[in-house]
Amino acid sequence: MGMRRRSFIGHVAAVGAASALGAALTAAGPAQAATWKKRLTGADLDTNSRWRVAGTDLGIPYVLENGSTGYLFGDTFDTPWPEGPPLPNDWRSPVMLRSAIHPRAAGGVVFDSAARVAGNGRAPELMHNGHHGIGIDGLPEVTVIPNDGISFPETGRQLISYMSIENWNSAGPAGPHWKSRYAGLAYTDNGNDFVRTPLKWWNSPDNSDPFQMWTMQRAGDHVYVFSVRAGRQNGPMMLRRVRWDRLFHPESYEGWGWNGTDWGWGRPCTPILTGRFGEPSVRRLGDGTWVMSYLNCQTGCLVTRTAPGPDQVWTAEKVQVTSWQEPGLYGGFIHPWSSRDANDLHLMVSKWTRTPDGRSTAYHVSQFVGSV
Repeated sequence: MGMRRRSFIGHVAAVGAASALGAALTAAGPAQAATWKKRLTGADLDTNSRWRVAGTDLGIPYVLENGSTGYLFGDTFDTPWPEGPPLPNDWRSPVMLRSAIHPRAAGGVVFDSAARVAGNGRAPELMHNGHHGIGIDGLPEVTVIPNDGISFPETGRQLISYMSIENWNSAGPAGPHWKSRYAGLAYTDNGNDFVRTPLKWWNSPDNSDPFQMWTMQRAGDHVYVFSVRAGRQNGPMMLRRVRWDRLFHPESYEGWGWNGTDWGWGRPCTPILTGRFGEPSVRRLGDGTWVMSYLNCQTGCLVTRTAPGPDQVWTAEKVQVTSWQEPGLYGGFIHPWSSRDANDLHLMVSKWTRTPDGRSTAYHVSQFVGSV
């Protein structure tokens, strides 16, 4: 199926000199600030026996309109990894499992239902996916990958930001990178069936558009949108905001920018950070602290930063999970019920490892617990 999104993950920690990783660890704190708690998905777990979710990734947690938590998974299979065997292996994306269990519970996250399923049974994908065919509006599409979710109790609506993938192995200035065709939004008003809107934030031909991978967090009347390029490339992280009821109106998005004298809203976006970012995740904790996580693709470590507000200064990186702890790691998504208390930062961490000859050995999501 051309599943090459993670083809370079196994050696991402080797990018650059080993001294760069050592310097990062020294500057950012202890190398193992977070610890593994449990594996959440797999062919041997109830995610497969109940909903046929075996090999999968991401597990992006967000609060649903009813107060429980939805977990968005990307390319999902009823086999341990994308290649099978056997084939066909029921490729779906995105898929959602749900849980009302607090990740702080002794047993960690436990899923209790799946979207679009009454009880047990195969969890179908949430929206149309081209699957190496045709997506919406007749455009070619390899797959649909969720970036984040958000809900609005005022209306009962949920939104998913996603990418329509054009190529998992597109040429880039620093080697092959996966390329999105565009970023989009999908919604549901019944909590199950998502409709992809016609809205498209188009990627550039050279795959450098910085508004492709979104993470969204509401505060007051605004939703703050942090975004980076597709493909874990070197580039900027941008910040925009939009009123929560105007997300479907691109003209209403305000950029956060520097005009040469000061920062302000309603300007062209200026990078708030630069680096080689993996999937970003931003959440506002109960005490008002903002936490950001992403894979630092130069060191291969999952890191976090904090700030008192989305448009405030972010702290230096803190290493949460290293590639030695979790070989082949990439996404690390912050559970919205995390807090600043010690050992109450909950991260959903993806991994995909391969043998030297390229055979997959692990493709799943685990819960890690650390501190901000």
